[in-house]
Amino acid sequence: MNIEPIRQRLSRFKPAHWAQDPVSAGFVRSIDCQSDVLTIAVTLPFADLAVAEQLNGLNDELCELAGAHRVDWQLHLDVATLAHANDAPALSGVRNIIAVSSGKGGVGKSTTAVNLALALSRLGGRVGLLDADIYGPSIPMMLGVAGERPASDDGKTMAPVQAHGVKANSIGFLVGANDATVWRGPMASKALEQILRETRWGELDYLVVDLPPGTGDIQLTIAQQVPTTAAVVVTTPQNVALADAVKGINMFGKVNIPVLGVVENMSYHQCSQCGHKENLFGEGGGGHLCNEHGVPLLGQMPLNATLCQQMDAGTPVMVVDPGSEVAGRYLDMAARLAASLYFSGKKVPTTLYTRLV
Repeated sequence: MNIEPIRQRLSRFKPAHWAQDPVSAGFVRSIDCQSDVLTIAVTLPFADLAVAEQLNGLNDELCELAGAHRVDWQLHLDVATLAHANDAPALSGVRNIIAVSSGKGGVGKSTTAVNLALALSRLGGRVGLLDADIYGPSIPMMLGVAGERPASDDGKTMAPVQAHGVKANSIGFLVGANDATVWRGPMASKALEQILRETRWGELDYLVVDLPPGTGDIQLTIAQQVPTTAAVVVTTPQNVALADAVKGINMFGKVNIPVLGVVENMSYHQCSQCGHKENLFGEGGGGHLCNEHGVPLLGQMPLNATLCQQMDAGTPVMVVDPGSEVAGRYLDMAARLAASLYFSGKKVPTTLYTRLV
């Protein structure tokens, strides 16, 4: 098969916000035609859904050039850290920073952050996890590494603690387990920024940041001083939690950080004996919230006693039971989160979504 006509046609494909066409930029990785199927592997930079749709729009023309019946696009993704209007200095080696937030405490935000980070790692990403809750750090315990300490060979920077394939750091590694961090807001913000920037994260595809609840100093530090790619908001179906989640969504809107989705924890309780489901904290609240504010519902998690016990024991479900239904839900959320990053938070068609994950 002569692939030159196909290459020439692809070289004329240049979306308005791309600096080069995919051929000149080296985005076209391979072109092959077997059994009347034209297979084209393309690496996409940060792109919106329109780019994928435009590629699909070339199918008929490319099939005619190749004498094929269909085109099989293999989309590989390459995302640089987003630049925001505040010109915050980038974090060396970290491609995407994902803030996990909640309007109020007790909704399972840290559990979500830990398992999303582990799920992203299981899907093949290089992942870091930063515990930004200066006053109530819980990541060391949830990862089962509460007794660890970050190593420093130069007295200036720290090596993150390794746990289950994820790089982690937290104020909880640096202070005693029973010591209270009685700091005013500016001091806490400064401590967080130091931990973030003085940790040798290395090359990461995702740095998941577990924020404290609310919309205070720590949240503003992350939003204004760090090039945060996107946010995830965690809530429960309870009205008081939903009301606070709205504040979180609005806060990220004011600082130009896209909310990629809402995670609704404690959506229902399922009896372990008879399987009966009961909505203890209301029903459909997360979905209504997402519809009203134009953000995706990333996933819904049941109230699960085993999950709570696993986190308290430092044995996250993604580690001890990765084949379970609960772990599968986290894997699905992580896959949707990763796909949303590449497509500007827009819904990804099933045909593309399955290829991305």
